[in-house]
Amino acid sequence: MKQYNIAEAKSRFSELVKLALQGEEIVIARDNKPLLRLAPVNELRKERRPGSAKGQILAVAPDFDELPEDFKEYI
Repeated sequence: MKQYNIAEAKSRFSELVKLALQGEEIVIARDNKPLLRLAPVNELRKERRPGSAKGQILAVAPDFDELPEDFKEYI
């Protein structure tokens, strides 16, 4: 992984794009804190995996499974 500050990334943008397309992991940082990763679009679209959100749902309303009153005429 190579990390570049914003000013350096701006001045070397074409080179960094070329490196990212070749498989290099390019990280753009501000004050040495990583902000984002430069990667080809096809790498950003990962397949969804069942259960990938496990542990991320904080709460479910108690009436989640109940049918709203104004929809009962449709069943």
